[in-house]
Amino acid sequence: MAMDKLPAPIQQFIDSTNAADSTKFADAFAEDAVLDDWGSKYRGKVAIRSWDSTDNIGVQSKFELVDFFEEQANVFNVTLSVSGNGHNGTGPMRFIVDDGLIRKLEILPD
Repeated sequence: MAMDKLPAPIQQFIDSTNAADSTKFADAFAEDAVLDDWGSKYRGKVAIRSWDSTDNIGVQSKFELVDFFEEQANVFNVTLSVSGNGHNGTGPMRFIVDDGLIRKLEILPD
């Protein structure tokens, strides 16, 4: 299914990271969301906030959208260009969105 714009919670994930707004970043996720960063899993908002402080906003990450498509209903493959004081480069991510929130985020190897 072709889409013209990202679902709101994924856009919020990008915008809040770029604005260094940890509260809005966490608000994009469901309470029981899972973030899988190359096999390291963070379950729930408290764990995701911890990841954010060490691996995302905490290292001044900035995202630029490269491409995205809807793989199947509510599953989005998103390619972002990442810069900052942590990982730098282009990387694929898979988001599962449900009820206006990110239910699962998989950060995939390049």
